[in-house]
Amino acid sequence: MKFLLVLFMLWGHEFSALAAEKKTEIETVTEIPTRIHISYTVKTGIGLGELNEIVDVSQKSDTHTFNISSNAQAIGVFRVIKPGNIIRESKGMITGDGLQPSFYSDQRANNEPSLALFDWKNQTLTIRHEGKEVQKTLAAGTLDRLSLSYSFIFSPPNRVEAGNMLDIHVTDGRSLQRIQYKVSKEKLKTPLGELETIVLTKQTAGEDKEQRKIWLALRYHMVPVRIQSVEKDGLEVEKMVAELSLSYPDDSDNRSCCKR
Repeated sequence: MKFLLVLFMLWGHEFSALAAEKKTEIETVTEIPTRIHISYTVKTGIGLGELNEIVDVSQKSDTHTFNISSNAQAIGVFRVIKPGNIIRESKGMITGDGLQPSFYSDQRANNEPSLALFDWKNQTLTIRHEGKEVQKTLAAGTLDRLSLSYSFIFSPPNRVEAGNMLDIHVTDGRSLQRIQYKVSKEKLKTPLGELETIVLTKQTAGEDKEQRKIWLALRYHMVPVRIQSVEKDGLEVEKMVAELSLSYPDDSDNRSCCKR
């Protein structure tokens, strides 16, 4: 069996042990899904929205790749204020250390997308935003904003032990930041039931006012089930899981674990 599949099985076993006291509707939690489809309800200070994200894992020979797509839109009266969708995409390779993106795109409404191109061979990150192109040094472990949320599905679980401090370089297609996240544990009430979660809380410093907090569900392979953020413009955003569907290798049927 290919080495990455072995790693996935071992990591999945650790996640299962951490949540052993929980009975789950998903029969097998030791396999990493080949597809994750998650829907969120979105609340902001000025209206409501919905968000759908899909993670696809593929294998060709000894190479495992990922593709994450994200589509967010306002609903109701808020759609009049914020027409158009926010469409994000991240793709790249899966390594023994986790996700290694090669491409990231962030498009809002009909505007030109902001892009981040990862050249790991030459350790160069190219950012294209509003007609301008800049290059930055590409540090090991750099992620984009979308792949960050899902990277812990594929990384060794000891990275996110409570009390740890994570130091991660992250790009949003506009800039590159070095961000620290403090790791903790918390029980969280969700539409999927009460879940044991690992919580990542962004540490702010200096003029950085952006806030971000991510809840990862131990029961479901560290999928992000809640995300809170305060954006650069001061907008508060809350995303809470509404539905989750997981597909596994050689599984012809999606196993939908829960719905709102």
